[in-house]
Amino acid sequence: MLDSIQVSKEPWVHCLITYSNTGREERFRNEIHHRDRKCVITGVSIPEAHIQAHNWAIFEAANIFPLWHESLFFFQHNYEQWITDIDDATGSSKINSSQNGFLLRIEVHRMFDQYLISINPDDSCKVVVFDTDPCGYEGRILDPVCRNPNDPHHVSNELPKRHSRLSVLANMRGAGELIFENDFPPGNYTLDEIPVCPDSRERFGLEMAPRLEGVS
Repeated sequence: MLDSIQVSKEPWVHCLITYSNTGREERFRNEIHHRDRKCVITGVSIPEAHIQAHNWAIFEAANIFPLWHESLFFFQHNYEQWITDIDDATGSSKINSSQNGFLLRIEVHRMFDQYLISINPDDSCKVVVFDTDPCGYEGRILDPVCRNPNDPHHVSNELPKRHSRLSVLANMRGAGELIFENDFPPGNYTLDEIPVCPDSRERFGLEMAPRLEGVS
């Protein structure tokens, strides 16, 4: 249960919504689109005509564990053990498994990445909102379409559980640590602001990681 989490100095992982478009992320998005076909928190479905036209304008495939902290995913927290639909021998990063993601409306994706909304797998996968809730998301149940145990690509319970824990810590500690704003589309990011912002070293690393991926 969420109320059993104790306030501690455990840091949460800063998130960015990124516009990077590598092949492995494209595969991730396609698998999430095919599996969910709706926002799994709000329940808003995508019209079949939009699916056929590949029109996902108000929906995004969201990583539960943030993509640009892949080294933490593998080496520090050992979360790859919870990913069962990608063979270790394939050489493909398990962080891009559809078990580490689900489909959300854009505004819900922003809330999720800023720890303002989370899922509690220990309480029937109920939605928990840490902000004002004018749309009534609190108490909704994560749609079963993304967690069907008979689907080998179903969401792993352990990753939403981790996100839920970090959401509690982030909101109970208030402004103790910075939650970064969203990334910017190509040509619109403001790297010149980074040297004077709080936690500038980590912000710079988060901004540069997706832009340098694949550069040797």
